[in-house]
Order: sequence, then structure tokens, then C-alpha cells
Amino acid sequence: MNRNFLLAFNVVLLVLVAVLFYLHFSSSPKSTVSTATKVSNSTPAGATRIAYFVMDSIEKNYEYLKDVKNELKTKENQLSGQLNTMKNRYMDKVSKYQQEGQTMTQERQGAVQQELMQEQKVIQNKEQAISGELQNESYEKLQKVNRTIEEYLKEFNKDKGYTYILGYQEGTIYYKDASYDITDEVLKGLNEKYKKKG
Repeated sequence: MNRNFLLAFNVVLLVLVAVLFYLHFSSSPKSTVSTATKVSNSTPAGATRIAYFVMDSIEKNYEYLKDVKNELKTKENQLSGQLNTMKNRYMDKVSKYQQEGQTMTQERQGAVQQELMQEQKVIQNKEQAISGELQNESYEKLQKVNRTIEEYLKEFNKDKGYTYILGYQEGTIYYKDASYDITDEVLKGLNEKYKKKG
């Protein structure tokens, strides 16, 4: 009984596939024509226009990105300075303890060791907090830079008609034709727009 059921089920499936196949290829080409018409209004059929810009150049020469990196570096130096001050104070206390430890009572030694362990934990927590803060701020600011580039490229492409504008980084595209490189144009526009905002 199971075999008969499976055989009947397979026959029904085969008939359904045949019907769908027939309907797909025998339907009127109106929908295809309208799709082709839509495509031809924006871009000639078969004419995909692609351009690229070199990300390394943007990273080195885009003033907004350079300013963001400088801000992040300044903040990192400031927070690292605070952390180093804490570490230096801690090391001074450790050094003092090592010098005076033998003259202390056991009770006093235990208390100082406890204080040093607590201070070490505070420093470790501060280090983790600083790392997290810098990572979050860096991510947010770089996302903002990316959005600025995307917005500019939309504006830039209004009269260019590119289908795709790619950001080239070494190892991501293995062949590129330099005649499609729009790096200088994009960089100039980005910097001009940034100067206007500033």
C-alpha cells in the first residue's frame, strides 16, 4: 500500500511540474517586455556601469576621516595617561611595600597586600572599561564616516549613472581597469563637502 501511495504521489508531482513548466513558457511575454522597458528607462539593456575608488587613498587623504582618527588617538592618549598614572602609583606602593614589608607586623603586611590586590583589580577594571569605551567610540565614529561617504556617493552618482561604485581594497578585487578608477574625483568631492560643513 505504501508503494502504491508513493507511486501515485510521484505521478501527481510529475504532472504538476509539467503543468507549471508549460504555464511558465507559454505565458505571454508582456511581463518580460514591461520589465525590459523598466530597465531600459534607467540604463540601456546590458550596460552595467561600474566604478571604484581606492579605500587606502580615502583613508590617507579624506580630511574628515583624518580628523576622526586624530580625535580617537587624542582620547586614547588621554585615557592611557590616566591609566598609566594609576599604574605608576600602584608600582610605587608595591616598591614601598617591598622595602618596608619586613619591618611590618604580619597583620599590617596582610592589610597592605589586601590593599594592593584591590588596587590591582581597580586598575584591571579601568583598563577594560577604557578599552571598551575606545572600541565603542571608534566603531560609532567610523560608521558615521562610512554613512557620510555613502551619502556623498548617492549625490555624486545622480548624474553619473553608475550601477555600482565599489570601494577597492587590496585582496578584495583581483583585477581592476584603471579607466574606471574615480578615486581622485570622489576624494576631491568628499573633502570639499567636509570643508563646507566645517
